[in-house]
Amino acid sequence: MQISVKLFATLVQEIPESLLAHHPGEFRAGRPITIELPEGSSVADLLDHLALSAEKVKVVFVNGRKRELDYALQPGDEVGVFPPIGGG
Repeated sequence: MQISVKLFATLVQEIPESLLAHHPGEFRAGRPITIELPEGSSVADLLDHLALSAEKVKVVFVNGRKRELDYALQPGDEVGVFPPIGGG
């Protein structure tokens, strides 16, 4: 199934070179990229596919709603992934 993913802030820098090679020039902060996952994949499966550890991710939105790691993705879902953000 295909889903659309947007990585925000520093998460783009965490994507391994092996995955970047399959999507040259496509991973940019806030820019959607289409990812192919097996049917029945969860948010955690997506993070595994992107080689993002759960510690690097603060919040995930699916179709504009906050979702947990065990949430089952559906074809066509739009996913936004955000890191912890510091500030003062």
